[in-house]
Amino acid sequence: MDMLTQQTSLEANDAAANTRRSRHRRLRSPRRLEPDGFGGDIGCFRDELMQRVIGQEAALDSVLQAYQIFQSGLASTERPLGSFLFLGPTGTGKTNLVEAFAESCFGDRRAMLKIDCAEFSHSHEIARLIGSPPGYLGHQETSPYFSPANLARHQTAEAPFTLILFDEIEKANDALWQLLLGILDKARLTLGTNKEVDLSNCFIFMTSNIGSRSISDILTPGLGFVGAAAEPAERVQRRIEDAVLWSAKRTFSPEFLNRIDHKVVFHRLTSPELRRILDLELRKIERRLERRGDPLEFDYAPALMEKLLEIGTDPENGARPLKRVLEQKLVLPLARLYASGQLVGGELVRLDWSHESEAVEFTQLPERGFVAMAG
Repeated sequence: MDMLTQQTSLEANDAAANTRRSRHRRLRSPRRLEPDGFGGDIGCFRDELMQRVIGQEAALDSVLQAYQIFQSGLASTERPLGSFLFLGPTGTGKTNLVEAFAESCFGDRRAMLKIDCAEFSHSHEIARLIGSPPGYLGHQETSPYFSPANLARHQTAEAPFTLILFDEIEKANDALWQLLLGILDKARLTLGTNKEVDLSNCFIFMTSNIGSRSISDILTPGLGFVGAAAEPAERVQRRIEDAVLWSAKRTFSPEFLNRIDHKVVFHRLTSPELRRILDLELRKIERRLERRGDPLEFDYAPALMEKLLEIGTDPENGARPLKRVLEQKLVLPLARLYASGQLVGGELVRLDWSHESEAVEFTQLPERGFVAMAG
């Protein structure tokens, strides 16, 4: 039986080799190869992410370029899989892109190591990441955040890599920036125990709101200046990019910026893109109701959608206020309707905006089948 298995394996290998040779023989003349674009599985992966990341195609493609190199087996073993500095207006989806990438790879938006750099404004706090050196209080008492076990916590056979997010990097202490220099340059990190950690299988993301004052001046100029609304959108975006990149060069050292693979300025979100984000957030609320086992069916009035966009978005903050507005205006009233027994699940509910009470108006409708028969 073993001899038969070996013979079958040899025959399969010979057939594969013959196929490759036959393919090469059939090529009678030079053929131009086209390395542009995302094909195959990467193309499908991109389409999936485009449903979760709205209006930031350039930023998404920069991440997918690094991911494609990793998938092809051509990634360097001496540097991280990719390093990214996400800049631009607040509320445009910088952190959301990383979370969407994690959700697509691991099935969980939180499957990453996230460092809030505002918590590392003092040099001694760096010990939480790498551990205390010998002779210092806490040495070997707690595991450092960048321990090998923690780095591999979310890895799977299909996604054997780690996502690391440094949020609001401009608020970090110089000690953290020095730590990042070694990570970005050699993908190596020395812990307090003098043990070296390999970070060559990590994607490094950094976000920053640097230049926000310049962005605010562009979007809402003072008296006597032309407002952003009077300029073409492309020109406004170029002014924002120039202002943000200039601020980055003033804040970060050249050796730090030169070690980053991709520096991406996120685009200001347009009205259609904000509407798509609103649709996504409403779907998330509907999925919360589905977890109860008997969800509601909603019919959204156009006036409601317009009002939610009006109070939940603005030029300076993008879509950032939208989640808070939906929690206050929609989720809290729904919770009260469930608590009072007015809703039990399974109802068809029309949602509209009441200009008198400045609140969402809930109306339970007859079942669709009953309405159809009555008509």
